[in-house]
Amino acid sequence: MNPQRQDWIHHAPGSERLERIEAYFAGSAYAMHRHDTYAIGCTLAGVQSFAYRGGERHSLPGGTIVLHPDEAHDGQAGTGDGFHYRMIYVEPALIQQILGGQALPFIRDGISADPRLHAATLPLLQGMDKAMDVLEEQDALYDLAQAMHAVSQRPLTRQRADYHAAEKAREYIHAAVSRNISLEELEAHSGRDRWSLSRDFRLLFGTSPYRYLTMRRLDLVKTMMMQGRSLADSALDAGFTDQSHMSRHFSKTFGLTPLRWLNMHRHR
Repeated sequence: MNPQRQDWIHHAPGSERLERIEAYFAGSAYAMHRHDTYAIGCTLAGVQSFAYRGGERHSLPGGTIVLHPDEAHDGQAGTGDGFHYRMIYVEPALIQQILGGQALPFIRDGISADPRLHAATLPLLQGMDKAMDVLEEQDALYDLAQAMHAVSQRPLTRQRADYHAAEKAREYIHAAVSRNISLEELEAHSGRDRWSLSRDFRLLFGTSPYRYLTMRRLDLVKTMMMQGRSLADSALDAGFTDQSHMSRHFSKTFGLTPLRWLNMHRHR
C-alpha cells in the first residue's frame, strides 16, 4: 500500500443516462460485489487487479475493462504503487434501446485488447471534470453499443425475448420503486406470463426483476446520502425495511459500506 496517497472517487457531472467516475486506490479497493450495470473503463496508471468469473484479472493501461452486469468481482492494486482508473457504468436498458432486443453483449474475460472497444470507449472517458453535450454522449453510447456487439462472444439464443414486455415491466419497477411488487403485478402490466418475463428480463437487462428493483432503491439511497440525508432515513424512504437491510445490500452491490462510500467522495 502507498501511504502517501489517500483513496478517492470523483464523479463526472451532468449525465442522467450513465455514471462516469475517476478514482485512485492505494491498495484494497472493493470487496466482492456485483451491480446490475456494465462497468466499462480503463486503467490509467498502475495495475488494477480483480477476481472475475473464476480467475484473477490484471488490467494495465491500454486495455479495456468490460464487466458484465451481475457478475461478481472485487478490486485491488496489483502492485504497491496503487492504481488510477476511469470507469463508466452503463445500464443494460441503454444498450437495449440501441440494439433493440438482442442478447446483451458479453466480453468473456472482462478485459479486451480489441481496438474497436478502446476507440469506442475513449470519448466517454475523457473530460471527467465537465458534463458531455447530450448529443455527444448519445452518439458515443451508440458507438459503444455497436462495438460491444461486434466484439461480443455471446452465443446466439433460439428463443427470442419479448423486449417490449420486458421494457414495460422495467418501467413499472421505476414507477413503484419504494413499495413491494410481485411478478404477478409485472405480468399484469406487461402482458407476458411471469416466468417468461423473468427469463426475458435477465437476458435483456442482465439481472432479475428483484435485483433491478433493489438497485434502483440503492440509487435513491446514494442520491439522498449525497444530499445530506441520514442513512436511516434514506433507507426507509427508498423502500428498505431499515438501515441494516439497506447496508447489507449496499455492501454486496458496491463492495463498500455506505459510510466509506460517502467519505471517499469527500476526500478528493
